[in-house]
Amino acid sequence: MPQRRLGRTDLVIEPMVFGCNVLGWTLDEAGAFRVLDACVDAGLTAFDTADSYGHGKSETILGNWMKARGNRARVLVFTKVGSDMGQGHRDLSGKWIDAEVDNSLRRLQTDHIDLYQSHWPDPQTPQAETLAAFDRAIKAGKVRYIGSSNQDEALLGEALAISARDGLARYQTVQNEFNLYDRSGFEGAVQDLCVAEDISGIGYFSLARGFLAGKYRTAADAGKSPRGKGAVDKYLNDKGRRILAALDAVAQRTGAKPAEVALAWIIAQPGVGAPIASGTSAEQVASLARGARLVLSADDVKALTEAGR
Repeated sequence: MPQRRLGRTDLVIEPMVFGCNVLGWTLDEAGAFRVLDACVDAGLTAFDTADSYGHGKSETILGNWMKARGNRARVLVFTKVGSDMGQGHRDLSGKWIDAEVDNSLRRLQTDHIDLYQSHWPDPQTPQAETLAAFDRAIKAGKVRYIGSSNQDEALLGEALAISARDGLARYQTVQNEFNLYDRSGFEGAVQDLCVAEDISGIGYFSLARGFLAGKYRTAADAGKSPRGKGAVDKYLNDKGRRILAALDAVAQRTGAKPAEVALAWIIAQPGVGAPIASGTSAEQVASLARGARLVLSADDVKALTEAGR
């Protein structure tokens, strides 16, 4: 599997990050262990979680798995801070980060986090305060590198300028929503900044809540899963049908599944380090790995891009 370096770091990953939001939600601990094992067996070693996923359950299960397998040195742990953890607002204050990084380390049962990311912008806290707290965590050896999530070009550009001005650690990644259907959060100004500044995009909702896997093709398909109605309501329209048709055509030409094609399209975009995707079975994990390895022709990339405009 081809590998990519994230930003200006020494974090080198396969172009796929496993999303651990399912741990403690649709997967209990035993099921999570089986899926995480399947990831490693398939060559996927980067895992993205957050302190807020299951109010700490996701980090706890990931930590239990790493301890049980004794594999912490062979995997990369990405987690996030700043979402509402019960304090009533998104919080990227220095006080909160100083405390919460230790809580994440405890739940993960590790002494360092490979990539620590701000989860959502916090308009109540100056970015200089947030970046200074992240810088302290790096200097203390608790964090190796930092990234941001859900930042637009203005906020990301401001953060980079503050880091350069104050000699603080800089964001190396940006985790925004990005898929064939939903592109405005990354495509354009944020993507251009990533390319110019050697920042790696790590897109979430890579399969548009399962829609791009071809799971929801009629209104009746809304009952296939708990998130089915939301996917049908949002994506089953003329644009969504165009994308599905293009995915089906490329899948037929390549022998890949539509979901694998959708992931390969993301990987082919400039400024992208990797998509984030989840699975709840070893079979789904194997498909994620195939998507990471799939190389699309220029014509197929173009056809998919045009279908989603």
